Amino acid sequence: MASLYAQTNKTARKATRYKNCASQAAAVQKNAGTEGCHVSSVNSGEASAVATGLNLKADKHTGQAEIGRAIPSRVGLKQKRNLKIEYECRSAEHSEKSDPKVPKWEPRNWKEHLNNIREMRKNKDAPVDHMGAEKCFDKDADPPVMRYQVLVSLMLSSQTKDQVTSAAMMKLRSHGLTVDSILKTDDKLLGELIYPVGFWKTKVKYIRQTTEILKWQYNGDIPNNVAELVKLPGVGAKMAHLAMDIAWNNITGIGVDTHVHRISNRLKWVKKETKSPEDTRIALESWLPKEYWSEINWLLVGFGQQICLPVGPRCIECLNREICPASKRLH
Repeated sequence: MASLYAQTNKTARKATRYKNCASQAAAVQKNAGTEGCHVSSVNSGEASAVATGLNLKADKHTGQAEIGRAIPSRVGLKQKRNLKIEYECRSAEHSEKSDPKVPKWEPRNWKEHLNNIREMRKNKDAPVDHMGAEKCFDKDADPPVMRYQVLVSLMLSSQTKDQVTSAAMMKLRSHGLTVDSILKTDDKLLGELIYPVGFWKTKVKYIRQTTEILKWQYNGDIPNNVAELVKLPGVGAKMAHLAMDIAWNNITGIGVDTHVHRISNRLKWVKKETKSPEDTRIALESWLPKEYWSEINWLLVGFGQQICLPVGPRCIECLNREICPASKRLH
C-alpha cells in the first residue's frame, strides 16, 4: 500500500512539473509565436513536453531548448526541478526594427551649388528667359489653344536654339496656330513657317500627325498625363514633363535637356555618370526634393547658355568654381 502511495505521489509530482512547463510554453507561444523563438534552460538534464501544439526539448549537455512543431500528444519528462525558461524572439518584424535605416544618397554641396546658380541667374537675361517655351505661346488664347501652342513650341525646341524656336513660333502664331488652322495648312507652307529649326522636315511630319490625333482623339486639346503625351509623334519625356508643368500646371517630373544633362554630370548631381537625358532625369528625381523640380530646368538651361557652356565653360566667372567637381578638369 505504501509502495502504491509513493508511486502515486511521484506521478502527481511529474504531472505538476508538466503542467508548469506547459504553462510556460503556452506563454511563449502567445507572446512570440511558434516560429523563430529560442528557449534555454539553466540546468542540465533532458526534458520533452507537449503543450498547446508545441514541442519543448532541452539537451542534457548544452542546456538548450527549442520550441518546435506539434508532435503527437504524449508526455515523457526526465528533468531536474526548478527549470527556468527564457526566450528570444527572432521574428521578421524584430529583425526589420533592428536594422539601421539606410540614409538617402544626395550629392555633396548640392544646396550650395543651387544657391550659387540662383544668384548667377537672378537677372534673368539668358535666351531661355525671353524665348523659351514659357514665352512663346499666347497667354490670352483659350486654354486648349494655349496648351496646343505650348506643345508645338516644345516640339520645335528639340535640337534648336531658343532664338530660332521663338522666331518660328512667331511666324506660326501670325499664320494661325490652332489645331484647325494647322490641319488646313499644307506641308510645304508649314515647312516654310518653321524653317530653320533643327530637323524641320521631320518636325513638319510630327506636327501634322500629332495635330490630327489631338483633333480626333482629344477634341482639339492635349493629353493631361505623361503616359499619353509621350505616345504622340515627336513628343519625348522631356517635352511631356515640361508640357505638364507649363500647360497643365502639374509637376510630374524634371524636364532634362542637353544643358541639364551636361551640368548635372559636371556637378556630380548623379551618383554615377549618365549617358542620356532620360537617365539623368531618373537619377535626379531619385534624390532631388520635388519642390525644386519645376525651377531646375529653367535655372540650369540659362546657366548652361551663359556660363557652363558645352565647350569652353566660363569657370572663372562661376560662383561654384571652388566646389565644382569638374572645375579643375575643365581648366
